[in-house]
Formats: sequence, C-alpha cells, structure tokens
Amino acid sequence: MAEEEVVMLYTDGACKGNPGPGGWGVLLRYKGVEKELCGAEQHTTNNRMELMAVINGLKALKRPSRVRIVTDSQYVKNGMEQWIHKWKRNGWRTASRQPVKNADLWQELDKLVNQHQVEWQWVKGHSGHAGNERVDALANRAIEELNS
Repeated sequence: MAEEEVVMLYTDGACKGNPGPGGWGVLLRYKGVEKELCGAEQHTTNNRMELMAVINGLKALKRPSRVRIVTDSQYVKNGMEQWIHKWKRNGWRTASRQPVKNADLWQELDKLVNQHQVEWQWVKGHSGHAGNERVDALANRAIEELNS
C-alpha cells in the first residue's frame, strides 16, 4: 500500500503521580486529515494511560485499516509484539505465574489490534518528535482539565 493509505496513530499517556491523575492523548492522521482525542482518569497509572491512548485511537477508526502506531511506550510496544502471546498461553499470567497487570486493557487492545493491519513504531519520548510532543501535550491538558 502507498504511504498515504496508512493511518498514522500517535499515542501517549501521562500521570501526575503513579498512581494519580492520568491522561491520554491521540493524534490520528490519514490523507492529510487530522483528529485529536484525549481523556483523563482521576486515579490511574502511567501504563494504563499509555494503553488507553492506543485503545481509544483504534476505537476511533471506522473500518479495518492499515495502521502505524507511534508510541514512546516500550511497555505497550513490547507487550503487543512479544509478551502478549505468552500471557495468552498462560491464561493471562506472567512467567512467574502472577496475574498480568492491566489484563483488562491488554485483552481489549488485543481484540482491537486484530481488526487492523498494525505496525508498531517506538520513538524516544520528550526528544522533539512532533507527533509525540503533540500527544504528550494532549495527555497533560486532559489531566489539567480533569483537575480544574
């Protein structure tokens, strides 16, 4: 497929305290059109917000698509590319037989990802990457609005 046929999905999560108030931000870009999404929760963790960003971004898609998810979360990227297969085989338990943290969100994300052709791209956070900086600002704005 041509590059312009790929939905670019930039995602980020943020938390003020961990746990604490948290927010997530999403930027969808497709054929020159952009859509921003964000949300927040009063008591959460950074990892949950990172997962919520991707979940809400994928939920915004109206049909199966080719998607490049750009995240600064190695937790999310590695979880989906490496760890989730073992977790599913182990009944959502880790190698040490402990329950997988955030299993509810991992399971939801797994269902959503399987509706699309997904490619994962990791970028270093707070390094000047325009898409990542924008979703970071959205996530933090969501926290500010929650607390105002």
